[in-house]
Amino acid sequence: MKIFVAGTRGFPGVQGGVERHCEELYPRLVRLGCEVTVFTRTPYIPERARLKEWKGVRFIHLWCPKKKSLEAITHTTLAAMRTIAGRPDILHIHGIGPALLAPVARAGGIKVVMTHHGPDYMRAKWGRAAKTILKLGESAGVRSASAVITISKGIREHIKELYNRDAVIIPNGVTIPALIPPGPMMKRFGLKPREYVFTACRFVPEKGLEVLIDAYRALKNPSFKVVIAGDADHETDYSRKIKAMAKEAPGVVLAGFQSGDSLGELFSNAGIFVLPSFFEGLPIALLEALSYGLPALISDIPQHLEVPLDKGCYFRSGDSDALSRALADFKGISSTRGSYIPLVRGEYDWDNIALRTLEVYKGFFNQ
Repeated sequence: MKIFVAGTRGFPGVQGGVERHCEELYPRLVRLGCEVTVFTRTPYIPERARLKEWKGVRFIHLWCPKKKSLEAITHTTLAAMRTIAGRPDILHIHGIGPALLAPVARAGGIKVVMTHHGPDYMRAKWGRAAKTILKLGESAGVRSASAVITISKGIREHIKELYNRDAVIIPNGVTIPALIPPGPMMKRFGLKPREYVFTACRFVPEKGLEVLIDAYRALKNPSFKVVIAGDADHETDYSRKIKAMAKEAPGVVLAGFQSGDSLGELFSNAGIFVLPSFFEGLPIALLEALSYGLPALISDIPQHLEVPLDKGCYFRSGDSDALSRALADFKGISSTRGSYIPLVRGEYDWDNIALRTLEVYKGFFNQ
């Protein structure tokens, strides 16, 4: 089965939830017998790192402008043209922006699977024109795709209500990792094991990083630090604001974008994971934190509530005072380490997710 993939910036080691999703999913589908080719965006893959193949996944590196309003549509247009020429069995599109080109691929006789990772037009980073394009992409993808996958129940209900289209729920996943002992990352940032709060995300408004920083600054003489791994894809007023806030807050450490063992070391040795988002799809970073055994404090948005954690893990979205009160019990929360490993092992296993995705693909050939 020949699969082309569009809608991701690329992988391995590229920042973003869709990127991590694809990095985990497609090598597994190769092992299950699929021939997978992924279109990447060259601004995110340094020339020296532009692999022809990785873990059996083939890459076609396509140029696009590194401008958030143009890169997805430019990249997907080029990918659609290459797809029609390449004649795969299936084009798998990730995200509603790239899905704008789904009708083009269908008109060219290509079966299309769309994975809806969330209604991105609800994210604060987009202006009015971009939100309009994203809504058009969602409509085009949901209406024209041969099959639609959503990563959460809430997204499936969203498209059922808007478009009367059913979808298959296949969530993001994790693997249970081996813990990495304190090493170069801990030394670099002056960290002690289990004596820091950790979060990992892009610097975009919907992640609510200012809520975390404000909550930490309200504490009197905290005995722990806050470590934020991540950065902005495109520098914005918001990302500059977060960096300025962190610089002015003793105890807040900006670790930059990390991946691989460096990221694993930060997860392995943290005391608590915090995610104060205002909007999410189904955050892989949260699932990763749980897979490392970390206790979690997360905002009570609907997307987080779909992950069945204890009531005490949630705080009111946007409420820095509530988060500050929760962080004041840092040691108490840390004692619940490892509680959710059985949950992620059972519900969010990548091997099972790959098998379920393959079943969607096979459905086209059983009709």
